[in-house]
Amino acid sequence: MKIAPSILAADFARLKDEIDTVKEADWLHIDIMDGHFVPNLTMGPNVVKALRPHSKQFFDTHLMIHDPMRFIDAFIDAGSDAITVHYECLNNPQKVLKHIKARGIMAGISIKPETPVDVLEPLLGELDLVLIMSVEPGFGGQAFIEASLDKIQWLANKKVDANHTYRISVDGGIHEKTALQCINAGAEVLVAGSSIFNASNRSHAIRRLRHGR
Repeated sequence: MKIAPSILAADFARLKDEIDTVKEADWLHIDIMDGHFVPNLTMGPNVVKALRPHSKQFFDTHLMIHDPMRFIDAFIDAGSDAITVHYECLNNPQKVLKHIKARGIMAGISIKPETPVDVLEPLLGELDLVLIMSVEPGFGGQAFIEASLDKIQWLANKKVDANHTYRISVDGGIHEKTALQCINAGAEVLVAGSSIFNASNRSHAIRRLRHGR
């Protein structure tokens, strides 16, 4: 089970110090928002580049932006280890995935809560990562959407049935209770923001999420 603290919930004025407190986690989840696809703005590739020398963690970069092809190379060059793009933004998802994989990093796709998971079926064999949004993307601190569990279970079943190799990730409203539900449904990566960065003991919070208790 991989735990990916979402730096969206961190103190941006102390970002280097903040990531130092979550080094026990496997991945670092970096949300990129453009103010168009989602109603919020976050950061660009220069911030990712600035953080890269200060962390050996896997940089899980989630592009919540229109026309992601314009920026994929910049985020890879900045030090991302995975790029996840949104299905809802893509006219030719195969082309985008092929481009990411050709750069030698993991390629992922995410879907918003209202998007049926089965739209991804033609792409599953090409994916390294599938990210289920269990809240509406754009802001942290939202409540977990229970219907996300069915999507996770569907992906887990497809992975076994077709011998796919993608990792199943879930992002939004993750805390101890929902972490256990997601793990039981088949999730392999848990993205958590507020439940880690608002914790008095962040290492303890990461361990509890990892074990679902």
